[in-house]
Amino acid sequence: MTDYFLVAKVLSVVDKNGFLKIELFTDFPERVNKLSKIFVDFFGDKKELFVEKVRFNKNFWSIKIKNFNSEEECSFLLGKEIYVDSDNIITLPENTYFVHDLIGSEVFRNGNSLGKIVDVLSTPANDVYVIQNSTSEELLIPALISLIENFDKENKVMILKPGEDLWDDED
Repeated sequence: MTDYFLVAKVLSVVDKNGFLKIELFTDFPERVNKLSKIFVDFFGDKKELFVEKVRFNKNFWSIKIKNFNSEEECSFLLGKEIYVDSDNIITLPENTYFVHDLIGSEVFRNGNSLGKIVDVLSTPANDVYVIQNSTSEELLIPALISLIENFDKENKVMILKPGEDLWDDED
């Protein structure tokens, strides 16, 4: 079974030739230039589409899908999410992970489970891990390497460094 990874969303048709304006969900926008194929979800089934051309203009990316040559032919793609398969995923620098690697990871501090990562928020300063504990409360932890002792991607376990309290009411 092939794994798919969300990288973008179609926002609008840019011109009469079928270029699509896309919103990227990646910290590596330059990877868009290297895409030769993408996958779009249609009713739970991923369909392969081939990228004809990619361009960057005025702070946004647009792509042209092969054999889609007009606004009318592209209109059904509006709002669709764009995925890549595992063959087209990039290699990340050390101590950098994809969000899908982090989601579901159990987080420990001082030998105690804080809960599981359920989301990663992007903020101007740094990303923030949203951790849901056993009582469904959400804890927010800055995604800083200085706070992480170890992350085991295969077993989905994150160990935070012991140290100063992260919350005012922490014992």
